[in-house]
Amino acid sequence: MRPLLFLALVLTTALGADVYVEWNVGYVSVNRDGYNMRRAIGVNGTLPIPAVEAVKGDTVYLTVNNGLDVSTSIHAHGLFQNGTAHMDGPAMIAQCGIPPGRSFTYEYTLMQTGTYWLHAHDHHQNSDGLRTAFVIYDSDSEASPYAYDQAMLLTFEDWFREEFAERAAQTLDPNASFPPPHGHAFGLINGIDGNQSTALYFEPGRRYRIHLANMGVLNWFKFQLPGHRMQVIEVDGVYTQPLDVDIIDLAPAQRYSVLVSAQDSDSFNYQYNATLHANFIPTAAGLIPRVYLGNIIYKKGAPLKQLPPIDEASLRWLDDINLTPLDEEPVLPVSRSVVYTAGNALYSTGQRLDFFNNITFALPDVPTLYTALTAGDAALDPRVYGPQANALVLRHNEVVELTIHNPNNLPHPFHMHGHAFQITEYGPADLPVADDRAPANITITTAAAAPVKRDTMVIPEYYYIKIRFRADNPGIWLLHCHLDIHFAMGMALAIVEAPDVLQKSLHVPPEMYSLCHQQKIPVSGNAAGKKGLDFTGFRAPPVVVERNSSQT
Repeated sequence: MRPLLFLALVLTTALGADVYVEWNVGYVSVNRDGYNMRRAIGVNGTLPIPAVEAVKGDTVYLTVNNGLDVSTSIHAHGLFQNGTAHMDGPAMIAQCGIPPGRSFTYEYTLMQTGTYWLHAHDHHQNSDGLRTAFVIYDSDSEASPYAYDQAMLLTFEDWFREEFAERAAQTLDPNASFPPPHGHAFGLINGIDGNQSTALYFEPGRRYRIHLANMGVLNWFKFQLPGHRMQVIEVDGVYTQPLDVDIIDLAPAQRYSVLVSAQDSDSFNYQYNATLHANFIPTAAGLIPRVYLGNIIYKKGAPLKQLPPIDEASLRWLDDINLTPLDEEPVLPVSRSVVYTAGNALYSTGQRLDFFNNITFALPDVPTLYTALTAGDAALDPRVYGPQANALVLRHNEVVELTIHNPNNLPHPFHMHGHAFQITEYGPADLPVADDRAPANITITTAAAAPVKRDTMVIPEYYYIKIRFRADNPGIWLLHCHLDIHFAMGMALAIVEAPDVLQKSLHVPPEMYSLCHQQKIPVSGNAAGKKGLDFTGFRAPPVVVERNSSQT
């Protein structure tokens, strides 16, 4: 059965439906947390933005009319965009942003199913509200591998009193103390104040699939359904073997689906628990953590089931390395290994910036995809993408293993565009700077023969992670921290995948180039818009002055 599609026109064809969604993006004044009225970015004059739902095989046409005073762009988080790298969305990576007053239509032919989301990928507008869930259901001709009676959706967001630009300016000000004081976010559930949490309506004996998505920018959410059994069946759009858990900790940008069997009786109602927290922000009563309780309604007026308190340490927590993909794809054989260290340092600009291998990321003057398409044979040379792209150039179909060390005292959720990767190992990070806060008891954990596959991983503090993927999707794919402030501080790199194949196979529509022309952004040449490795007059990259052992 086709789901209800909000703000969408659906035209069904033999090959799937054409789904038309129109977003008039503009500023709105909202009070989302129950306390603070502030400027935000909404769609069609409102927030929250209704979820987009579609079916595998559909083609979604998302028209974005930019009513802001700066450019914007949209990323379909988790879609591989295989063959359509120009539709991935990050401004100055896959395209030029949509300038004020202009429109652009993204076209997504849906070959995946599961839980995704749509969010801005320009000027960090994601943090100011331009985000919503994107759920893709199995087609009628390809039934879900798991039977359930009804699908439900719970999205989690953190929401700040200040706009992102204000918080970023404070963090990046070379004359201000670092780190700045911690802001305390409020929690939103399905786009509204978590204290008015969305109720879930259950019927005895029925089975539910609940899609869970953390669309926040800094905080984690712990999710529990006391009195009910949860089985994880999907992670970041990848079906898994069912795994029983009691509690799921969702980092920013992570998604799951769980199967939940209702109770046999409607004698009692229950509550679910969604707790906003961040282990790197000191606990403050009433501010962090924030506990939000939502009702599970079996029968109106039924009493609330009184359950005994449970120590969280005794619960079965989800650890993603224990998940097995449903297709049981074995560990990929490695043909190339690359090692990165993520961190923070004082740079020659006077700013504390983030990095991979001491290179702090900055956007180029030419969209990276357009450099790959126009640089000829030089597209295989990582230098052509600029000194701060930290470009990793991959050959078509090679299997790459990335080892990423996080020798810092806070975790990082990293998202890779264009791929779901295998997580094969966690272990103790190499510490380039002595840090007596690093635990001494971190052990190496290795995945089973068929490792979990996902697109957003968490590297805990003082850990490393090993991931593997096949370079079978020519394009430019960002790998970046999904704590938005860390992305703004430079914790990102560009994976340049098979640019030689890309030059022969990808055709960017003229309309996309016109977005650049209007803003006088060049669409060819190296990162500086010049030929070959000529970077005359291009900004010099900052250099590390002092390495930090901490980011907080």
